[in-house]
Amino acid sequence: MTTFLVAGTGSGSTGTRPVTSDEANRLAITRFRNYQAGGRAVTITVPGTAGGLVVTGSLDYRGKLGYGTVRGTGRDTSSDGLIEWTATTVLVHPMADPPAHAPASPPPSGWFSRPLQPSGSSLDTSLTIALGLGSDRPDNAELLPQNGAVRIGHDQVAGHRVDVMTGPHARTAAGTAGAVRYWIGADGTMYRVRVGVASQSQPVVIDFDTQQYVPVHPVPGVTPAP
Repeated sequence: MTTFLVAGTGSGSTGTRPVTSDEANRLAITRFRNYQAGGRAVTITVPGTAGGLVVTGSLDYRGKLGYGTVRGTGRDTSSDGLIEWTATTVLVHPMADPPAHAPASPPPSGWFSRPLQPSGSSLDTSLTIALGLGSDRPDNAELLPQNGAVRIGHDQVAGHRVDVMTGPHARTAAGTAGAVRYWIGADGTMYRVRVGVASQSQPVVIDFDTQQYVPVHPVPGVTPAP
């Protein structure tokens, strides 16, 4: 498992210091919380030099499958539509005016499939990061302080008081530039993640619980992870 490089700046109150044992325990279970939940509703804000993309949908952390709508921001609509992805494949269903929320059941046809790019694509890097934020077991809390995990401060996200921390270990992809931060609640629930992306001046931002979670159904021909 690869370690994210911890660096960068965050929001909320400041006062960087090593994590306490309680904070380390919450860092250690935050990805496991996502797995326990089965799935989470997310909004993924993807930076881009020609305009960004926003993916709004759901992540199935047990089936390792994501699904939702994608819209361009500050760019043309050529990338707009529905999107579904696994750790290796991206499927897109172009739409001139996609709905605010993806239909509960993906359309049976009209999909175009391509391999997920391990590097060189801010979108694919963002999708990979989002899927990697779930784990079937907690991280080792004792190792997190040794690996440089720190508390940056506290903040508010959608009415939740959270601590902003760097770490823990996470599956990463080529194209990330380190600088990962987690906004974590008192019970270890993850509410936001921010990760720097190589060649982009703005980070990827993943916000959780931005709408109601809708279970992810695979596009015909796609098999979720066992």
